Amino acid sequence: MALPDFSMRQLLEAGVHFGHQTHRWNPKMAPYIYGARNNIHIIDLSQT
Repeated sequence: MALPDFSMRQLLEAGVHFGHQTHRWNPKMAPYIYGARNNIHIIDLSQT
């Protein structure tokens, strides 16, 4: 079964780059976190 092909724009419009609150993070996720905004981590979509 082939996975559907998504563009970066479609992922951003869907909001999949928003992660958990900054105080509830797991340190093992540090390489995949792009940054934080309004106490929400932003996931680096190019790595995930």
